[in-house]
Amino acid sequence: MKVFDQQQNELKRTMKSRHLFMISLGGIIGTGLFLGSGYTISQAGPIGAVMAYLVGGFIMYLTMLCLGELSVAMPVSGSFQVYTTRFISPAAGFAVGWIYWLGWAVTVALELLSSGNLMQRWFPGSPIWLWCLLFGLVLFLMNALSARAFGETEYWFSSIKVAAIVLFIILGGGAMLGFIDMKDGQAAPMLSHFTEAGWLPNGITGFLLTAITVNFAFQGTELIGIAAGESEQPEKTIPKSIRATVFRTLFFFVLAIFILSALIPYKEAGVIESPFVVVFDRIGIPYAADIMNFVILTALLSVANSGLYAATRMLWSLSRNKMAIPALGRVNKKGVPMNALILTMVIAFLSLLSSVVAAETVYLWLISAAGLGAQMGWISITASQLAFRKEYVAQGGKIEDLKFKTPLYPFLPLLGLILNVTVLVSLSFDPDQRVALYCGIPFMTVCYLYYKLRMKGKDRLAEEDTWKNLRVKTGER
Repeated sequence: MKVFDQQQNELKRTMKSRHLFMISLGGIIGTGLFLGSGYTISQAGPIGAVMAYLVGGFIMYLTMLCLGELSVAMPVSGSFQVYTTRFISPAAGFAVGWIYWLGWAVTVALELLSSGNLMQRWFPGSPIWLWCLLFGLVLFLMNALSARAFGETEYWFSSIKVAAIVLFIILGGGAMLGFIDMKDGQAAPMLSHFTEAGWLPNGITGFLLTAITVNFAFQGTELIGIAAGESEQPEKTIPKSIRATVFRTLFFFVLAIFILSALIPYKEAGVIESPFVVVFDRIGIPYAADIMNFVILTALLSVANSGLYAATRMLWSLSRNKMAIPALGRVNKKGVPMNALILTMVIAFLSLLSSVVAAETVYLWLISAAGLGAQMGWISITASQLAFRKEYVAQGGKIEDLKFKTPLYPFLPLLGLILNVTVLVSLSFDPDQRVALYCGIPFMTVCYLYYKLRMKGKDRLAEEDTWKNLRVKTGER
């Protein structure tokens, strides 16, 4: 039987389980929760909003089960791009890798731009580009120091966000149940807003459109797989991090949305900037708006930090698989792929420039194509797990030797694949999201055809190189 093992020592295994957990949270908890949750409640209603987050969490759970089996068996930086190349096709891996890289590079630019706008609250009239440059340089330095330095930075960024959500759950829950008096003297709402709104006040259409948006809010958990190649004892840290991420994320998101829905009438939720600010202000927390401005700023920088790391490692992986120039696969003495990091940062800053020079054309296309990157990553994860398990068994591998196994194979992985493809297709029914298909699908098609036409005959080479870098880590001694 052929075996799969990782033979790359260029990236240093310095990140612990707590780093992986917080890195994953860093890619998830952002403005979608702190700012976009009001829109979700207004469209789906209180009950529908909670249901939408449960559905999105279920899809995340299925996808992470598949990623857990793959990344424990083959802990490589580049993760699902490598798995797609090996178990589906090199051309598919090429297309998935490049759109995922572009997605995070443009997301870094978007988060920096949003951070600069937030600073206007405290420094009105200051140039936004100056804040973008300052924050960008700080994140670049944190990623350039070492993987451990990035992990520590992300740990503290994410800790602030988690602390804010926990504080909100405690105080908001107390206000909902009447243990904490509201500043305006209103009685504790208990569950009255749920009963007033009914199941789905805007019908099934409002719920489905919201569910699409919510599903994208959970994307970022796949960063655990990206960081697998630099984690200590991946067979222990990855399963632990995946379990912690899935269940704690569900807890934080669902409970926070439940309390928001209980405290704010759904008709009001969609017209306020941040429902969290409203709740903190009604409870009487001093400087509520400033506190949340700081938390949201931290959330933005955290997502940008995680995105810069993910894009850099994806570019490094593409180079390792001969899908990008060799220079991008080089690392320095600290195990950091500096060339890939520099190019990613340059593209992020160029994207920022396009937001000023060509906001209605180039920048819009980039943002739209970027929105598809993570979803294609989730589809490739579930498809790769199905193909991996089939090949592993066919070559004589024993299921009991796998240290992390996706349960109920092939039912759960297949269900995850179907649901992820359904989310992708459903974008066509949302006018605001449809442009992602118009930009993202052509980009991936061009990447796929480019690989097939310009790199014809190299498929076997890419497959063999990827194969040599993989070896399944089982329970065998």
